[in-house]
Amino acid sequence: MDAWSFLLDGFAAAIRPYNLLFALIGCIAGTLVGVLPGLGPTAAIAMLLPLTTLLDPAPAIIMMAAIYYGAMYGGSTTSILVNIPGEASSVPTAMEGYQLTLQGRGGPALGISAIASFVAGTLGVLGLTFFAPTLARAALAFGPPEYFALTLLGISLVISLSGRSIGKGLLSALLGLLTAMIGLDPLSGVARLTFGSYQLMAGIDFVPIIMGLFAVSEILTNVEAKADLLLREKKIEWLPSWRDIKETWGATIRSGFLGFFFGLIPGCSPAVTSFMAYDMEKRFSKHPERFGKGAMDAVAAVEGSNNATASGGFVPLFAFGIPSGPALAVLLGGFIMFGLQPGPRLMQEQPQLLWTIIASMYIGNVILLILNLPLVGLWARMALVPFPILGSMITVFTLIGAYSLRYSFFDLWMALLFGGVGYLMRKLEFPVAPMVLAVVLASMMETSFMQSITMSRGSLVIFFTRPISAVFMALTLLSVVTGILLLRKARSKNIELEESDA
Repeated sequence: MDAWSFLLDGFAAAIRPYNLLFALIGCIAGTLVGVLPGLGPTAAIAMLLPLTTLLDPAPAIIMMAAIYYGAMYGGSTTSILVNIPGEASSVPTAMEGYQLTLQGRGGPALGISAIASFVAGTLGVLGLTFFAPTLARAALAFGPPEYFALTLLGISLVISLSGRSIGKGLLSALLGLLTAMIGLDPLSGVARLTFGSYQLMAGIDFVPIIMGLFAVSEILTNVEAKADLLLREKKIEWLPSWRDIKETWGATIRSGFLGFFFGLIPGCSPAVTSFMAYDMEKRFSKHPERFGKGAMDAVAAVEGSNNATASGGFVPLFAFGIPSGPALAVLLGGFIMFGLQPGPRLMQEQPQLLWTIIASMYIGNVILLILNLPLVGLWARMALVPFPILGSMITVFTLIGAYSLRYSFFDLWMALLFGGVGYLMRKLEFPVAPMVLAVVLASMMETSFMQSITMSRGSLVIFFTRPISAVFMALTLLSVVTGILLLRKARSKNIELEESDA
């Protein structure tokens, strides 16, 4: 049988009421997980995993998979409306989406987010359907040198994320790298920058960091400004126009392809691809000066890449049993719990189950679009809530989210500490995004670099003699050069706009 025949058989099983019910439950749960800051799909799947023993394998895995990709949809809501990115992958969405909310365009931003998530997510499932084994073999060609070159390419995005000052952007990234170094050395186990504190031995989780840098610092800024409403004398739009959809269509498709292909690489999380998609779209944009001030195409690119990456991560899982991230590692545990081992044997021995799950992902994307679009107007009304009430709610949800991560007051204090850091960075006009990007990439970069040096016995030549890593090193150089040129172009346009306004 060919892929089409398998897929049709999968749809026949996936549309059974029992399987549809659990796909719907998973989509609703995933959306809620995405909206609530700090929880995340990994914790949600882990908590529900014991309950799935009461179900058959197909509906159980359909539900857990829906929680994972459904959380990618929900994560944009609080990022856009109240500047709370619950995951690192939502940080670029918060950077642009919240600015759109302040302009009265929170509703269109949420709508574009849902549409981009649907289109790119469906593209990712199409790739999973027809190219899984071939693409998974290509992903397995990645070793430590390739991972280091990839993270170096990611760090090079700091140039385009730096705003008006490359120097301040580099200092922000350095602060992020230093923050990520706190804890135990990943290879030697030596404690670093812990200052005798046993709580710092485990390092600082990035969720309290991003909650502090964005949500808490935003509250402090609004308190200082004595804000009573987020929006004043602005017309609020509820849904995206056809013009918005047409302008963001290219960004959605491009980010879908980028997110899917990088999602194939184990360890390349949506947090990495979201920054890459953001940077790519900034380079393609005819108006790069809009980025950081509310660019709708940036929201489409980031949300599209998130969902395509989630779909791409299923390729190595289904083809070889290799999870590409923590959430899929828990999902792999679900397979094993039912006596199933993802990989070539599962594709041969249990094709009906596998294709039922794949077909359910098409259905799940449709369910998520139907769930999210009608709620756009309701969510957008949050901007009309008086800030003393809204700010109090944001504070409570932020602190609960930070605490619930590991049920530790230490994480709560870290969120408040980085809230102060974020507030000072705003006052001194330091960009926050480079710091977040550095925190996300630091661990993978350090580990892959040390492993590569061990493989080559201390020689750096290994990064240039292996074809894939050499290509990434060349792309890093190109990224730095074009990033500097792009920054200069944006500066000149900003100067022209300021002169015209004057």
